[in-house]
Amino acid sequence: MITIRDVAKQAGVSVATVSRVLNNASSSEKARQAVQNAVQKLGYSPNANAKALALNNTDTIGVIVTDVTDPFFAILVKAVDQVATEYGKTILIGIGYHNAEKEQTAIETLLRKRCSCLVVHSKALDNQTLKNYLENVPGMVIINRVIDGYEHRCVSLDNKKGTFLATETLIKLGHKNIGYIGSNHKIPDETERHSGYLEALQHYALPVLEHSVTHSSPDFEGGEEAMIKLLSYHFDLTAVVAYNDSMAAGALSVLNENNIKVPTQFSLIGFDDMPIARYLIPKLTTIRYPIDLMATYAAKLALSLVNDDVTKPVHLQFNPTLVKRFSVESAVEKNLIL
Repeated sequence: MITIRDVAKQAGVSVATVSRVLNNASSSEKARQAVQNAVQKLGYSPNANAKALALNNTDTIGVIVTDVTDPFFAILVKAVDQVATEYGKTILIGIGYHNAEKEQTAIETLLRKRCSCLVVHSKALDNQTLKNYLENVPGMVIINRVIDGYEHRCVSLDNKKGTFLATETLIKLGHKNIGYIGSNHKIPDETERHSGYLEALQHYALPVLEHSVTHSSPDFEGGEEAMIKLLSYHFDLTAVVAYNDSMAAGALSVLNENNIKVPTQFSLIGFDDMPIARYLIPKLTTIRYPIDLMATYAAKLALSLVNDDVTKPVHLQFNPTLVKRFSVESAVEKNLIL
């Protein structure tokens, strides 16, 4: 597949220059001729992105998310919209629903609608497909995922560090029998968060108890199902690290229904620090996922890749932090006979 980068290399110019020529934007006659010769020689056929660029429209920022009903993605979209407003632009939203075909359709649709800047949250598309888009869409940025070779256009979080911190916090409070409630979506976030939990146990020489790890849908119902399963296998668990706050909320509901008091009898830590964490009883200790900061960064990075007047931010991986509330306490001897 011939990409815009191949055209730039053949013509001896930058990818941005090729984009300007395809845009019919201002460029030197020498550069224009070089690009046109390279296009003809390589047989380059512009895809949806090139067609969008040819319309020379950078007034919209496209955002691809998994599900706009999820508070996590609502915060992401709001942050991108605030950046768009700051720079006099509007946003268009595509939804992927953890489905590769839907994610690809959403990207192509936004490109056809003249979005030269894209902030993409994709978990279902394979790396090569995303690389092809990154090759051909100079203003595309990936959020919450890292693509080899394009790290400078990816905005990510150290998920492993987050669950390591959560598990370590419980261990330092004296907990030894700690469970993990994970997502059944086979995505890097789950792999990394599970790994952080295991790494913390190993670091502090604690065993992984049999049947102390379970996976379910990453929502309230999944948290309920997972907590029921853990309690069915164990009467001696004293704490759980949950994949996200929604699962933690579901787990908390099951603990309350079984008269297991949090935090005096059982400690619970979530992940993401969504608004619900502040309104549960007790308020949920969690790992903050700074998706607002990350989305702001991603939007500005996307704009800077196509607009010279936007300062390009420096790449960095964002760090999770512990938000202490009231769902954890020092371990005590107790018996969870249901």
